[in-house]
Amino acid sequence: MSEPVRIYKKQYHIDLGDVDFQKRLKISSMFNYFQDIASLHVENLGVGIDTLINRYGVTWILTRMRVDIEKVPVLGEDILVETWPQIPKRVEFDRDFLIRDAAGNPVVRAASTWIILDVKTRELKKSDAIPSHYPFTPPERAIDCRLGRFKAHGTPEVAYEKVIGYSDVDFNEHLNNTKYIDFIMDCFSLDEHRRYDIKSLEIDYINEALPGDRLTLYRDLSAYREGIVYVEGLNQNDVRSFKSQLLIRPREA
Repeated sequence: MSEPVRIYKKQYHIDLGDVDFQKRLKISSMFNYFQDIASLHVENLGVGIDTLINRYGVTWILTRMRVDIEKVPVLGEDILVETWPQIPKRVEFDRDFLIRDAAGNPVVRAASTWIILDVKTRELKKSDAIPSHYPFTPPERAIDCRLGRFKAHGTPEVAYEKVIGYSDVDFNEHLNNTKYIDFIMDCFSLDEHRRYDIKSLEIDYINEALPGDRLTLYRDLSAYREGIVYVEGLNQNDVRSFKSQLLIRPREA
C-alpha cells in the first residue's frame, strides 16, 4: 500500500462525455470526479470500498454535498482535482474537494458528508466501526458552511417523472449520487440553461432510490428573482428521496 497522503490529487482531461450541449463541464461530471478521487483517497488511507465491504461489512454512502462554482471548466481543458478528509465525527465523515484550472487557480470548491452503512441490514454504523486514524492534521475546509440547512420557499410544482432503471444504479444497487444531479438539471429547459449560470448547488440525499422506483421531480421557483431555486424528488409513496438548492445568476451576454 502506498504511503497515506494528506491531500490526494489527480489530473483529469475534460472529454466529450463530460460536457453539456454548451461544451461546459456538467455538474454531474464534477460529482463523478469527486466520487472517483474520494474512492482513490480512501483506498490510499486503508479504508477503500473493497476493504470496508470484505473486512467490516459496511460501505461508504454520500449523504450531503455542496459545490460552489466560480468558473465552469470547458471541453478540452486539463484540470486538477484535490480532496482531503476532516477528522471523523460520531457517525459522519466530512470530505472536501477543490478543482484547479491549468494555471493552478481554484475554480470549483466542494464540501461533503459521508456515512457508513451495513451492507446487509442497511443500518447506519458509527464512525469508529472502521479504522480512521489519519496521520496528519486536516487542511481547512474548502467551504466553511453547515450542510443541509435549506428548504423550499414556496410550494414546489411538478417538473416531470422518472423511473429508476439499470443505467441509473451503482454497485450499491441504488441510484448513484451523480444521477441525482442530472435529474435536477433536467428540471430546466435548454433555454433556461443558456440564460442562467449556477453559482452553487447543494443536495441532501435523504432516502435511497432503488431500481423500479418512480421519482416525481418538483421545483420551486418562487425565490428565483433572489437567485434561489429549490428542487426535490419524491418516490411513488410520497417519501422524499432528496432535496436540493441552487443559487443562480443571469448569464452575462
